[in-house]
Amino acid sequence: MGSRARVAKAMLHYGEEPCLSRSGGSGAVFFCGCPLRCVYCQNYPISWDRPNRYGRLYAVDELADAFRSLESCGARNINLVGAAPFLRVVIDALRLADPGIPVAYNTSGYETLETIAALEGLIDIYIPDYKYSSPDTARLLSSASDYPKTARAAILAMRGQTGPAVYDTDGLMLRGTLVRHLILPGHIRESVQSLNWLAENLPPGTPVSLMGQFTPSARSSQFGMDKPLSRNAYRYVKAHRAAIGLTDGYNQSPDASGESMIPKWDEE
Repeated sequence: MGSRARVAKAMLHYGEEPCLSRSGGSGAVFFCGCPLRCVYCQNYPISWDRPNRYGRLYAVDELADAFRSLESCGARNINLVGAAPFLRVVIDALRLADPGIPVAYNTSGYETLETIAALEGLIDIYIPDYKYSSPDTARLLSSASDYPKTARAAILAMRGQTGPAVYDTDGLMLRGTLVRHLILPGHIRESVQSLNWLAENLPPGTPVSLMGQFTPSARSSQFGMDKPLSRNAYRYVKAHRAAIGLTDGYNQSPDASGESMIPKWDEE
């Protein structure tokens, strides 16, 4: 991806979990590029289709200025979305900007332990996905059969760094690890197994966000996912989540699906 950070958009984002957005919005910085090739990715134009055609290039000082600008606009946190391809630039920019608000690392979960170690002391909140428990599903849908093993180790390292979630008096997360799981149509068993692993391995005080807002695309349709998640499937997985004791976290229903929820990559 090059030595400068390629950013598709930096904006106040109000679509994150309430503990991240609240009234001021999350200061989301959407980076281009991704090590995964998820066939259902909503951000595929900037992540893996043609990422070098989108966004602006930022040197360290320019990226630090972008962080400061979001903070001055009232962002409740700096939300680094998919920053892994530009880790060194991001680390240097964070040190230069020295934000006075929490910094969140928003990731697919497909991270090395070396990356997590390099971010210690700079990241207050980790927001990893936990997509699959099956290597076969991970290979089919993300071209990464080692995803489950890699993500499990990364998530536990993130949680070990942050400790349990800490909130202010308004319910805004100040520190912690929040794990997300997106329910995929036709892969309900995968969701059940993934939630089981989270329930068995996450220490208390780790919120889990159950996401039902899958949005079909031409790419996902080739893999049998051509319709939004059904309400019955969502209710089934949600009920299983409650039954295994994952009560700390959030539920985002299929109502949040649709292309209108996807940012425009206009370099704002």
